[in-house]
Amino acid sequence: MTKEILINAGAAETRVALVEDGKLQELFLERMIGLDDGAVRKRGGRQGHSIVDNIVLGRVQRVLPGMQAAFVDIGLARAGFLGAREARCLADLPGFDEERGPKIGDCVREGEEILVQVIKDPIGEKGARLSANVTIPGRLAVLVPNTPGVALSRRIEPEAERERMLALGEAMIAAGGDRLVAGAGYILRTAAVEASLRDLVDDAERLAESWRPVLAKRQSASAPALLYQDLDPIERTLRDLVRADTKRVLIDDPAAVEEARAYCRRAMPEAETRIELFKGLGPLFDLYDLEDEIHGLVHPRVELPSGGWITIESTEALTAIDVNSGSFTQSTGLEETSLSVNLEAAEEIGRQVRLRGIGGLIVVDFIHLAEAENANKVIAVLEASIARDHTPTQVSPMSAFGLVEITRKRVRDPLFKLMSECCRDCSGKGRKSTRDSVAVELIRRVEREACAAPGKAIHVRAAPEVIRWLGDHEDEVRSALARRGAARVSFEANEAFAREGFDVGTLP
Repeated sequence: MTKEILINAGAAETRVALVEDGKLQELFLERMIGLDDGAVRKRGGRQGHSIVDNIVLGRVQRVLPGMQAAFVDIGLARAGFLGAREARCLADLPGFDEERGPKIGDCVREGEEILVQVIKDPIGEKGARLSANVTIPGRLAVLVPNTPGVALSRRIEPEAERERMLALGEAMIAAGGDRLVAGAGYILRTAAVEASLRDLVDDAERLAESWRPVLAKRQSASAPALLYQDLDPIERTLRDLVRADTKRVLIDDPAAVEEARAYCRRAMPEAETRIELFKGLGPLFDLYDLEDEIHGLVHPRVELPSGGWITIESTEALTAIDVNSGSFTQSTGLEETSLSVNLEAAEEIGRQVRLRGIGGLIVVDFIHLAEAENANKVIAVLEASIARDHTPTQVSPMSAFGLVEITRKRVRDPLFKLMSECCRDCSGKGRKSTRDSVAVELIRRVEREACAAPGKAIHVRAAPEVIRWLGDHEDEVRSALARRGAARVSFEANEAFAREGFDVGTLP
């Protein structure tokens, strides 16, 4: 199986696509326009920009004993949520264990400054989810300053391998000595399985270099203040996704290529030779015709190879997935028809859940199967597809009615919420593209036009609200477009265009 990572370092958005044998398997989007590195309020919490793993000096606003939680001001529009379980490391009380933890009032007090980490992005009307047990992820290990000892990723399964890795982790701490964080613990990641002791020690030393400035900043900072920010999207991709079986990492921006290679030289030198600048004709994602598929991820219907389809509909409570056979029939009978379509659907559902970023409760209505053996085959394929997900996910057995429940941890808003919003007047679709999503797509079209006609002036006509958004971020937009080869661009607001419509062309 050929695995490739494609990174479109666009002017307004960085997009990362994990492709296996030419098929899109994972997609990550991060908006880059309208961000300010200097303040927590501006840097974090914007739509499309993840703040997960950021460490913040926050101030406790309210302690709610009835909820066993506290709300913490971390510099965003909405306070972060800190549960008692995530705050227990702040309690200096003996005698508590996993079953009987301290109460929230034993951990924090109103007005107190505390160090917290974002573990879940703000979603909808909910603020970010926080933990006081801060960590810093590395390539091979995760530093846990407040908890000594060695733990392992759940994906490291064979018992003999787990024992070997635990011993290797203890050896890493001993070999690192004073160069590591005193009294800290580590979680070894799956990438550490193929690493040597020297590799692990080097990674732990880099983690110590990242942690010490956090402690130094805390001494002079006033809450709320950002003390640590996780890697940018490109470096984070290299750290978390590149493995021994990754054939190449294609990037379409020379500056981003140099940034990626510099990170590899610091943290993972064995991967530097796999970083390549894309020099093909046309945009990078056209290499595997990804654009149409990405646009289709906000639509409910997904076609299956047999002619059947699945329909994905999300509500506040859950996401419902319905499997339909369409006009497909097997000559051998109804059971075989249902099994064939269900097997295709089971494989595709795991992929769609990953690509769309769906979280929470998911209920799948498979076509009824009369034989229990066939139902087990469908569940096995679904579990294998789900197992490729990096986000914690669980699958229930199939009920007598053909229903399967899936729970997937919510870490950020699903893709359809990032790219669209509720609409009362949109031809019955129920949702329409957000203003900034249209602006980002427009900027991407300008990049494409500049690539097709190098050096020519480009003129853009669009709806007034979209042009206003571009004007609000004009300096960033023009600077980013110039970096991508589109230095001469003019914008015109035109009332004739609806929000989603625009025209991009070259001037004579």
